[in-house]
Amino acid sequence: MIPKEESDIEVEEAPVPEQKVYSLEILKIIKEAQQQHGLRHGDYQRYRGYCSRRLRRLRKVLKITQGDRRHFKRRDVLAEMVRDDKFLQVPLTLAERAWSYAMQLRQEANTEPRKKFHLISRLRKAGAHALQLQQLIESIDCDPRTKLEAQAYVAYIEGSINFELEVWGPAMENFKKAQVVYQNLANALPEHEQGIYKARVEELAPNLRYCAYNIGDTTAIDDLMQMRGKLGGDLLNNLDSLITQTQEKQASTEEISWRGKSCGTASPKVAALLIADSRLKSTLDKASNNQAKVDILDAHLIDCKDAVAAVREEFRNELKGKDVDKPQHLIAYLQYIKLSRTLERNLILVKIAEESEKAKSQDIVRLYEAALHNLVEMSQLQDDENFLQEHDSKTKGYRAFRCFYMAKSLANLHRWREAMALYQRSLQHVKDAMEHKTYLPDDLKSDLAKLISLIEGAQCAAHAHSVLEEDQEEDTGANKQVKSKKMLSERLHEYVEDPSLLTKQPNVCKIPPPMECIPCKPLFFDLAANSIEFPDLSEKMQDPNRKQDRGGIAGLVKGFWGWGNR
Repeated sequence: MIPKEESDIEVEEAPVPEQKVYSLEILKIIKEAQQQHGLRHGDYQRYRGYCSRRLRRLRKVLKITQGDRRHFKRRDVLAEMVRDDKFLQVPLTLAERAWSYAMQLRQEANTEPRKKFHLISRLRKAGAHALQLQQLIESIDCDPRTKLEAQAYVAYIEGSINFELEVWGPAMENFKKAQVVYQNLANALPEHEQGIYKARVEELAPNLRYCAYNIGDTTAIDDLMQMRGKLGGDLLNNLDSLITQTQEKQASTEEISWRGKSCGTASPKVAALLIADSRLKSTLDKASNNQAKVDILDAHLIDCKDAVAAVREEFRNELKGKDVDKPQHLIAYLQYIKLSRTLERNLILVKIAEESEKAKSQDIVRLYEAALHNLVEMSQLQDDENFLQEHDSKTKGYRAFRCFYMAKSLANLHRWREAMALYQRSLQHVKDAMEHKTYLPDDLKSDLAKLISLIEGAQCAAHAHSVLEEDQEEDTGANKQVKSKKMLSERLHEYVEDPSLLTKQPNVCKIPPPMECIPCKPLFFDLAANSIEFPDLSEKMQDPNRKQDRGGIAGLVKGFWGWGNR
């Protein structure tokens, strides 16, 4: 046989095994686990227990247990060990367990400050596991989404560590990096997967503004107050603590005065509330709409309520037997702030109701009644003449608005006379309020001026509608044939043109007729006995006086033998 040349020999290439690409949706996994195991109610201890059980199951399934019951031997997940996506969940679960423990300690640190050191050590542990996860993902073949999510997760944990250590510059850089990554992921993914990433971006916004404020941006506190009305749950609690810390840092210990009277030195909580109240107007001006303003005022009113309760408790415990004029004046000042902000909230709700097409006039009337009630309570806090005159003028102005909307509600019911009377009453309230213009705010003056023209137009419309309805009633009374509900047999003595009598089902009488009750014994038999003459039967009746004569000897004998008359 002739051997083949080397060039003629065909070499078969061995098939190259296809390399597997691993994937791990980090944010989706942790958010679903958190919502299902305690964090919906802020229970970090329950979530930490879930992470421990989940980690035990993962190690058992993947056969990377750390020793047996007697001996412990640490086994980390290495790149050469990875054969499935579940291997990547081990360092992620370790990081989540350490993070949840840190958040649990953060809640407990409010009453036990020493736990803050343990909190920081747990956060550092979470950061080490998150960094291990990122290195593992970088060393194996993973898709770009997994790598980006790992970078964002590490940046978030590192930012949380710097935030607790009050290292504001690095904290802001890490939070900003995580926010940018999550925003880009939200833009790149389909619409049904964007929700959790956008929620994470909004969650990082308060921390970024707080870091910016501590770095030197003084306008950041207004942005935090504006965010407060849009958030909820645990994030809202964290934001409240941030705002409280910021305001307490700014609070001074100077003496507080209101309307020329001293209120004494307030606690840091009260001073922080006063600072927030002084900045509330600028915060409301930056709000996007009226509903956002209502949310900001609701949060501010909760702070007012807490501050009043704290001051009362403090003075009840510490100022027994001392001068209580200043504490009472401070409580009156705080109540005035609370009532004035409540009044402002009710007026904004009125604007929302006026803009809404579904709102009824009765709803606006109730809001104005609440505003008048607030003014009455405010007028009881001071006996100053100017103070009382100011609130009296405001009361008359808001009474005018209340009467106007009551008249509108009656006009909708076509009760024109009552509406005209209320329009006139509203106009009188406007005139009374405008007598003391100096005590009215500018916006209320302009609103009352507009109300005068509205009342005049509404009066003309109500008068025209009432005249038209009277004419229509006269025309219908003369020409329209009246349809009576009575049967013809019941109104034979009346003449009414009823077209229903000419139809196929005329209303003539009821068939069969209704049953009537009659006496069981006819009445004429009882009356007949009075007119009947009976015959004289006296001759046939025996005379009782002749009874003894009839006895005689025969009666005596009968009685003797025992068989006489019975």
